[in-house]
Amino acid sequence: MIRKAPISMIMTTPVITLEKTDSLEKAEHLFKKHHIRHIPVVENNKIVGMLSQTDLLRLSFADFSENTSDYSNALVYNMFTINQFMNRHIVTISVSNSIKEVAEILASHEFHALPVIAHNKLVGIVTTTDLIKYFLKQY
Repeated sequence: MIRKAPISMIMTTPVITLEKTDSLEKAEHLFKKHHIRHIPVVENNKIVGMLSQTDLLRLSFADFSENTSDYSNALVYNMFTINQFMNRHIVTISVSNSIKEVAEILASHEFHALPVIAHNKLVGIVTTTDLIKYFLKQY
């Protein structure tokens, strides 16, 4: 294991992103299409928030009942915006942070993804799954 391995070794790029003006339906589509659970919300390539799949599940009835139609979800999604549901208080990390430092941050907080920033711009994302895969490769 490389002691000071930079997070850039395991971060995901390019990053799937949303804008505050995008619809919640678009967010749901991206979560399903890319099999991801976190999407940074950007404005001019600068991160302004984070939306998680869990945020959408709070609104969506489809994942809880097979009887609920996509139409019902669309109605609910149209009542709210990404701007209303995104988390604005996000922790970001630098591309130069080590994998160990990032693991410590994730272990001490209740979130599971961190946007990676270089020169004030979003360049990647790292998740607890990325860390687990990296540590598993070490064995």
